[in-house]
Formats: sequence, C-alpha cells, structure tokens
Amino acid sequence: MRISRLYLPQALEEGSVLQLDEESAHYLRTVLRLKKGTDLTVFNGDGREYSARVATIVRDEVRVEIGDGRNREVESPLTTHLGLGISRGERMDLAIQKAVELGVSRITPLFTEHCVVRLDDTRRGSRRQHWRKVARSACEQCGRNRVPEIEEPIELRDWVVGREGLRLFFDPQAAVGLKDLPRPEGFVSLLSGPEGGFAEKERVLAREAGFIPVRLGPRILRTETAVLAALSAIQAIWGDLG
Repeated sequence: MRISRLYLPQALEEGSVLQLDEESAHYLRTVLRLKKGTDLTVFNGDGREYSARVATIVRDEVRVEIGDGRNREVESPLTTHLGLGISRGERMDLAIQKAVELGVSRITPLFTEHCVVRLDDTRRGSRRQHWRKVARSACEQCGRNRVPEIEEPIELRDWVVGREGLRLFFDPQAAVGLKDLPRPEGFVSLLSGPEGGFAEKERVLAREAGFIPVRLGPRILRTETAVLAALSAIQAIWGDLG
C-alpha cells in the first residue's frame, strides 16, 4: 500500500513528536483518513523527508512521531521560472499543479491585457496563499521535497524585464519550435499566456525583452494544456524526462 506524504510547515527533527496545526491535522484526519499507528512520510520543503507515524489522533489533537530523515533529491537539473498569465479558478490551479509535477522551479502569476481575473490587495494575498497550497499538494503527490515558490502576482511588462537564461514565450504564431533551439545552460524563463492569449503589444514587449516566440505544434492549446505540453517537452529535451 502506498504511504501517504504530508507537507508540514515546521521544523522537523528525528525522534521528536509534533502536534500538527489545525489545517494539517484536518487534512491527515479527514482527507487522508489515517489512523493511530499509520506510517507516513513528512517533509517541510528543505529537501529532506522523514519517516513518521501517527502517534495521537483525536478530535482536537493530532500528533506524529518523526523517524529517520533522508536526503532524496528529485529536482530537475534544469531550472525553470514560469511567468503564468492568470486564469480563472480551476484552470489556474491545474496549470500550477501540473507545472509543479513537471519540475518547475518558480512560478510568477502575471496580469495581462486579456486576463479576466482582477484581484485587489486582499484577494491577491488570499489567491497567492491558495496557489501555494496547490503547489504543496502537488509536491505531496509527486514526491518532490522542495516546494516551488509562488511569487507575488505582477504585471507582465514588469516580469519580462531582466529575466535570465534562455527566454521563451509560447505563441501559436511563432515560426520555430523547441527542437530548433540550442540547449540552454541550466536556466530557462518561460512565459505562458492566459485564456485569451497575448495581445500583440505584449508579444512585441516580450520580444524586445529577449524572449523567443516558440510554437507548441499546429493546434491552439488552452492555457493549462500549454503549460503541461511545454514543460513536458522542455524536460524531455533538456531536463530529466528523456
């Protein structure tokens, strides 16, 4: 039987017994439905993971005993920073989830001209926390022990300036594909649009900032599909899926 993995936002030490915070306790008790004595794996994002066992599980208290720690790196050798046009609800969640599963290193949500989601300061903070939870859950599922950072949402025009490494943006109008490009030296900045795609002035802005337009085949892809297809292809060509 598969052992459940759980992200814990606290220091982990071999031999300690930790009382879980309310959110983690609810997830372990109600979602995972673990029982006292059940083995699991826990991690906090620092690259290590620990064997653990449920020591106490009652209505208002869940404790886990931390066992042996081990270093287990499954990070891609290719560092990828994804600038992701903000989409609605489940589409954005799915794009972040799959990007994390496919080894993305960092994600910055972007406001674009065709973005249909507008966030005030309060909603911006709450959405960022939600997207961080999506990223942590994806790490629990896929076995990553380092959680990619979800940065503060910013305007596309601000993000494209000063990006590092090979800079790419996905454009169905592009003349070249990924296989036509030289192998990057360890770092790729990726720009992916929202549901409505990029406005022409945003394409110009990206090109002026050194981003190369690339196509992902002859079909028009939804924003969440484009992220999945692009990162899969990049990892297969230059990363660790080959």
